[in-house]
Amino acid sequence: MKTLTTQRRLHGILAVAMLVLMGTWQTTALAASCTQSSTCITIDGKGSGAMSAEEARQSKEQWNETQTLRHKVNTRAEKEFDKADRAVDDEDRCNGSTNVNTYWEPETRKCLDRQTGHRINP
Repeated sequence: MKTLTTQRRLHGILAVAMLVLMGTWQTTALAASCTQSSTCITIDGKGSGAMSAEEARQSKEQWNETQTLRHKVNTRAEKEFDKADRAVDDEDRCNGSTNVNTYWEPETRKCLDRQTGHRINP
């Protein structure tokens, strides 16, 4: 029983570490200056810049679309992490309950009554 709790906690820690890593990468990417090896967009209004206005617009549009997708992915990851975190707390409360008729059901992540099978909030 303790190994399942340990595995869930490690899963939660891993999820948090991934979110921190993604945030660190994002900060580093935004802080990068315009160097020879990086991609920079400059428009001087005469069409002789690094990219034309149309290419810059398309690049910005693509960035905005992927930003929305990244936000959705991050939101989903946060929801999954919160769900797993709540389940660990609920399991600890269920296993520590003074009610001897309670047991933790790992598949449904619920604390149930041994006699009726109904959900219990310890």
